[in-house]
Amino acid sequence: MTETIDRTTLNDWIRQERPFDLVDTLPTAAFERRHLPGAIHIVSDDIETEAPRRLPDRERPVVVYCASTGCKRSAKAAARLERMGYRQVFEYVEGRRDWEEAGLPIESGPEDSG
Repeated sequence: MTETIDRTTLNDWIRQERPFDLVDTLPTAAFERRHLPGAIHIVSDDIETEAPRRLPDRERPVVVYCASTGCKRSAKAAARLERMGYRQVFEYVEGRRDWEEAGLPIESGPEDSG
């Protein structure tokens, strides 16, 4: 079963530059409008095809999120990642809305390619 991660812990991981992958599972337009700092974009329905290429280390922690507690994309993505053999999968259930409401940094634009 997927572990959850809260805003405070996730913010600490980002500030401490802890090695992990942060995955935004929202549609492309939503990702480009706003996403958490350093997030990569993999639409939840594309996890099976994109994760092996974009998240090659199945031992590295992966945090997935979507819009808010009402959004189920991150839960679906987390379950798929676990079935694929990823060992440390965390879901930020409260999602982008919680992050923004706390006044934490947000980025916009397409994913940084390098």
